[in-house]
Amino acid sequence: MDTQRIIAFIVFSFSLLLLWEAWQDYNKPPAVPEARTQSAAPAETASVPSAPGMALKPAAPDQTSGAAAQGARARVITDVLDAEIDANGGDLRNMVLTSYLRNDSTEPLNLFEEKSGRNYFAQTGFVGEGLPTHKTVFELTPGEYRLKDGENQISIDLRSASGDIEVTRTYTFRRGSYLVEVETRIANKGGATVEGFPYYQFLRHGKPPEGESWMVYTFTGPAVYTEAGKFQKIPFEDIAKGKAEYVKEASDGWLAMVQHHFVATWLMPDSADSRQREFYTRPLGNDEYTAGMILPAVSVAPGEEKTASMRLYAGPQELGKIRELAPNLDLVVDYGWLTVLAYPLFVVLNWLHGLAQNWGVAIILLTVLIKLVFYPLSAASYKSMAKMRKLAPRLQQLKERYGDDRQKMHEAMMKIYQEEKINPLGGCLPILVQIPVFIALYWVLLGAVELRQAPFALWIQDLSMPDPYYVLPIVMAITSFIQIKLSPASPDPVQQKVMMAMPIMFSVMFIFFPSGLVLYWLVNNVLSILQQWRINKVIEGAPKATGAAKS
Repeated sequence: MDTQRIIAFIVFSFSLLLLWEAWQDYNKPPAVPEARTQSAAPAETASVPSAPGMALKPAAPDQTSGAAAQGARARVITDVLDAEIDANGGDLRNMVLTSYLRNDSTEPLNLFEEKSGRNYFAQTGFVGEGLPTHKTVFELTPGEYRLKDGENQISIDLRSASGDIEVTRTYTFRRGSYLVEVETRIANKGGATVEGFPYYQFLRHGKPPEGESWMVYTFTGPAVYTEAGKFQKIPFEDIAKGKAEYVKEASDGWLAMVQHHFVATWLMPDSADSRQREFYTRPLGNDEYTAGMILPAVSVAPGEEKTASMRLYAGPQELGKIRELAPNLDLVVDYGWLTVLAYPLFVVLNWLHGLAQNWGVAIILLTVLIKLVFYPLSAASYKSMAKMRKLAPRLQQLKERYGDDRQKMHEAMMKIYQEEKINPLGGCLPILVQIPVFIALYWVLLGAVELRQAPFALWIQDLSMPDPYYVLPIVMAITSFIQIKLSPASPDPVQQKVMMAMPIMFSVMFIFFPSGLVLYWLVNNVLSILQQWRINKVIEGAPKATGAAKS
């Protein structure tokens, strides 16, 4: 049995499986939630399960789809953000990350945006009589607010008054930061106590980010982290079907909306109330969804003022930054199902980048390190293949001698293997052991936002995007041909033709892969060729074993 062909078949089959699943997920039509009878009462009266410890049973905020009403706008420009706040609801309707570009253009990336069929907002309000919701019209002074040189922060105030209750919401943006502080101050000038439950939510369409290739599919949707339930992804299709499963009540945790390379998340301040909070998701129809959390009630006595505080992070999934914001927030980086291997690999890759100051060079160095770690295992595999290659002429003679009598040919092959002390499967296990590491590295290079817009050299100016001139995939195909030539030839001509066609099929797939992934595979191929060539020379130059002439 030919070990090289077994491994090639496994790797190729797994790659096809990944591509097929990605294509299916990317092109899956959105699930349509079942029609529900609408009550004549306002949407604000629709109840949600109460959380233990809450004084009152909170009602879900109004959830409707369609075009959102527009009002006066405040545009906030910092050194890293360009955001728009709408007076209707006080929503953050647009959030441009000015340091990042969209995958499919030279335009800056919109994380939040107001666009037909692709609405994505950050919203907040209160569940409680007389308090504003995300549909309340606030007072704000429209215009452009720009962070000036020498300033470290800029704040925008929105005001709402209902009877004797005055509410002021303040957004604070800081220099060099994607973290926005949201404070809501309630002033009770009446004669009765006011009580309300603050809620914070995201409204988002159910599509992947624009320009995202189905070849590099990653999770898009809400995620909840609590100590009880740990990190839980919530697919949009499960929300639409009413089958979303996650911890809905907890005294800790955070809520996020995740997409490839970026995340928006509501984070409690360090001094947060430890009482139970409630997480919720809702389908709105028209492929729109909300995901949010309701906090314990804020009670304001007559003549008193109280403030509800929250933090909103809306930016890149940079591990060095997000891990400091909240416990286990770094889990939003999609490392696939091999996180236990992928995370340490990224740590090493990040360390190598600190030395080389070039992510492409860091990928090369990491590939070399992995090859060194697995050198004993891969050497055993290559020695087995080198011995099989040396026996190829004798095995071909057996095929000619026994023709279609497979049983006799197999017996003769086993005799040769025993004489030459060759285990035909001896090279299989060492390579199989390495496959999980290679898959984990695939997810590291796919999920690391640090590689986005990161240049390598010459024409490769973005390691997260495909090679624009297809040079790396073509060179990788050439190295794959060389690898096959260095491997034992199959006595079956059909099988040999299939093996020769595989590099072409791989190169076609890799045309659509990020150049960082192709660079890794290319370097790995080159190192494997050098190792296999050296071992072949040693094995083929060795004297024949006694009795090897017999067949």
